[in-house]
Amino acid sequence: MSSPLLLQLLLQVMLPLALLVAAGALWQHFNARHAVALRLQLGNLALNLFVPALMFAISAGARLAPGLLTVPLLLALGIAATGLVLYGLLYRSFLGRGLADSTRAALMLAGMFGNVLFIGLPVVTFLFGAEGARYPAFADVMAATPLVWTLGVWIATRLGSGGQRSDVSVSGQLLRLPPVWAFAAGAAVNLAGWEVAPLVQAAHFIGQPTIPVMMFVLGLAIPWRSLRPSRAVLGVVAVKLLLMPLIVWGAARLLFHPLAEPQTAAVIEAAMPTMLMAILFADRFKLDTRAAALMTGWSTLLFWLTLPFWLWVLN
Repeated sequence: MSSPLLLQLLLQVMLPLALLVAAGALWQHFNARHAVALRLQLGNLALNLFVPALMFAISAGARLAPGLLTVPLLLALGIAATGLVLYGLLYRSFLGRGLADSTRAALMLAGMFGNVLFIGLPVVTFLFGAEGARYPAFADVMAATPLVWTLGVWIATRLGSGGQRSDVSVSGQLLRLPPVWAFAAGAAVNLAGWEVAPLVQAAHFIGQPTIPVMMFVLGLAIPWRSLRPSRAVLGVVAVKLLLMPLIVWGAARLLFHPLAEPQTAAVIEAAMPTMLMAILFADRFKLDTRAAALMTGWSTLLFWLTLPFWLWVLN
């Protein structure tokens, strides 16, 4: 990536995202008593209104092509391979020695699943234009979301509880997510060839607050007053930001060389920091929320340094 283009990426994408995160951090500092409640309310609002509208707009208006499916395919391969690596590091090596199962599971999930939509969308659309919005949408709904609510739930309820069984229905979690149904409805409209441009435009308008709101929520969620990481946290951050995109890049070169735009987008999506849902996920399944928060914070901070490296590699 050329220096002028990198500068434009920093000014047009990274700077607004960083300012929104900083605004959330300041709100947390001056309104600490209400920060958690606000984070939960905004997260629920986004999950049930803004994100579904955005997903419908993208999937209904996307130009569908066979190469588009390589994005979720490569990301799913990267998630699975990274999960195996993290299991070995956290459950079978010195890195996880002395950690509780709830901490290991939280770190494992935070290292496998990235912020492919809320940060991936503005980055990828800057690089590939408005058409690029379909890459993070398909990556999220066809790879990250299904895996986090199936494999991720299994990890949280089985590995996070010392191998004890849980009454949580792994298969039922995915069907309760409004963004999944909205994406499926948009894809059905797209495939049917129906002319619903006004509806797509309305959904896109409703979905516009998604990125700003979720970046503000990220600032609310990061534990700024206790950001000192452990060796395990830094190790998993390195796996998330360096090893996982390397795995996807290697798989893309092996399966699809030379890389086309969708495969390049898949590597960029794999390079995203920890998913924002990591903290809420840890809360829901009684994992180590502090470890998940530290992963979210440190991976997001260091992402600003690793993204230019991966753009250079892909270039």
